[in-house]
Amino acid sequence: MKICSVIGARPQFVKAGAVSRALKQDGRIEEVLIHTGQHYDFNMSEVFFREFDLAAPRHNLGVGSGRHGAQTGKMLEGLEEVFLSERPDLVLVYGDTNSTLAGALAAAKLHVPIAHVEAGLRSFNRAMPEEINRIVADGVSDVLFAPTDVAAAQLRREGHPEERIVWTGDVMYDAALMTADVARSRSRVLDALGLQDGGYYLATVHRAENTDDVRRLASIVESLATVAETHPVVLPLHPRTRAALERSGLLARAEQALRLVEPVGFVDMVRLEMGALAVASDSGGVQKEAFFYGVPCFVLRDETEWVELVDAGWNTLVPPGDAAAMATVMLARDASRRREVRPYGDGNASGVIVAELARRLGA
Repeated sequence: MKICSVIGARPQFVKAGAVSRALKQDGRIEEVLIHTGQHYDFNMSEVFFREFDLAAPRHNLGVGSGRHGAQTGKMLEGLEEVFLSERPDLVLVYGDTNSTLAGALAAAKLHVPIAHVEAGLRSFNRAMPEEINRIVADGVSDVLFAPTDVAAAQLRREGHPEERIVWTGDVMYDAALMTADVARSRSRVLDALGLQDGGYYLATVHRAENTDDVRRLASIVESLATVAETHPVVLPLHPRTRAALERSGLLARAEQALRLVEPVGFVDMVRLEMGALAVASDSGGVQKEAFFYGVPCFVLRDETEWVELVDAGWNTLVPPGDAAAMATVMLARDASRRREVRPYGDGNASGVIVAELARRLGA
């Protein structure tokens, strides 16, 4: 039996690393890894293959950046050719990127079964491209791997058949457990940046809703600059964010107030997350990773898919707007609402996924 796994962006490399390792250990299913090239900077892609000991992708479409429609269209064309040549028994897609959408649509058009890892997540904000991507991917998928009870319940509310829904736990938790000890022993990123555990904030900004809106981006920069008056703020700078800061005239302010660094590999990123006093991010993956390592996260968005972390007090929504108010919340780090919760399983989501794929494929 053969599956094609479609990946193209940082969170997908992390998730695929955990699942690919489980597939290799199980041995019943051949995996063909396809990299769309959505993230093409070395620190945003190849470094993850090295750090997760992933085999090089058999196919790299090299699509690169572009407008959503153009980028997705190029991926569709390339993936259709790959699927026709590889003739997989199933296509596996991850998360909510344009690579996810293209992989799901290309497979659906060719009548190839689809399994979606991280099915059922919803922000309920259709202005987000990611929301459209995940809804469409769920709609055409044959197997819906839900990472949480909340996600599984959402799929039921939307009328997806029960036989398609499989609760797995979260593959990101698998990856976090795999990487934690490695990060502690191998990463030297804190030494390189002159940082101490618990002595800094970590920030990431990359979503279009923030980078493409000058007012939101300015409020994020100013709020983080206020935080930086008390604690250093480290910001690994996504290429899209650097370009947006340059366009909006905010780059000089960010450089003056914050510790801007190039995107880092996953092991170094984990070490930065583990050592942070707090995290401020608009990333779905980073806000979960912070929780895995017991670090509070301020979510720089109006809503989040990971509502269980907000309910448990670990994550706090900080909508970009009033920079002073944002900084006040982030500096307060209110711990009174935090509860001990385990919404993401026991660290064996990848094993559950592989077992279910083998069962459905008759491997």
